Amino acid sequence: MTPRAAIVGLAGPALTAEEAELFRRHRPLGAILFRRNVVEPAQVAALAAALRTELGEEAPILVDQEGGRVARLRPPNWTDFPAPAGFEGGPEAAAEANAALLGAECAEVGLDVVCAPCLDLRLPGAHQVIGDRAFSDRPEEVARLGAAWVRGLHAAGCIPVIKHIPGHGRALVDSHESLPRVTASAGELAADIAPFRALAGSGAWAMTAHILYDAWDRSRPATLSSTIVRDVIRGAIGFDGVLVSDDLAMGAMRGQSNDLAGAAIEAGCDLVLHCTGVLAETEALLAACPPPSEAAWRRLAAARAAMLQAKRPQTAVA
Repeated sequence: MTPRAAIVGLAGPALTAEEAELFRRHRPLGAILFRRNVVEPAQVAALAAALRTELGEEAPILVDQEGGRVARLRPPNWTDFPAPAGFEGGPEAAAEANAALLGAECAEVGLDVVCAPCLDLRLPGAHQVIGDRAFSDRPEEVARLGAAWVRGLHAAGCIPVIKHIPGHGRALVDSHESLPRVTASAGELAADIAPFRALAGSGAWAMTAHILYDAWDRSRPATLSSTIVRDVIRGAIGFDGVLVSDDLAMGAMRGQSNDLAGAAIEAGCDLVLHCTGVLAETEALLAACPPPSEAAWRRLAAARAAMLQAKRPQTAVA
């Protein structure tokens, strides 16, 4: 069965019979895990195995594991990794080693796509939804440490997801709650996109920002804007990797479209993300979502190949 171009959430720590039955009718490309899905390592590994039994051996299983505030795998069963901001000004080797260890803990339990690093800028006056999740307020420092993070995750056998393209750092409200509007000029936004441009060819996926940018599209957030995807993400930034939407169930997306999945794919996203794990919502999303395009399949294969080329043999968890 050809999968839908969707990554979906699950209700709890085990794949339910109802979820498995739904996935046999409307198969998603992959899944994403949250705290509600995580108890301990053997359980996560079993859940990942069950998902791949239904979705295929190469089905991507995502996790938000940045370190600091954003971590789904937590002590006492996993390492308490520091927030990315703590690496500012430090050696690339430290950031790379941290990301490699973090990635190895994910890979050990079957999670092969890590939604990190954030390449957003940490700007004064902005909403703290980003804050210490960002490496720095300086684009060149974000690019330097972001590249090290990507290398570390690749070495561990994980595909990184750089986020939130084309930049969430100027948002004054949390896109989980409502739709931010960024009024900066295109010239000012050149700083925001610079880290993404620097890592455009890194082999990572990228996750969109649910943000309105007046300089580029005053009516549609980046996730739903063909103008931003074409002219900024694929154009000015030069990103030709897998482009996945941020969670379509977030507050920023309310009222944007009757068919958010189709609208995001039509705008140029390769995949959409839907995270609630509510079965009826997942079913509606999958029923409306088209299959991946030929370009999406090409980009998915290229990202996996880049990871496999960089992966270190027998990466061990300390």
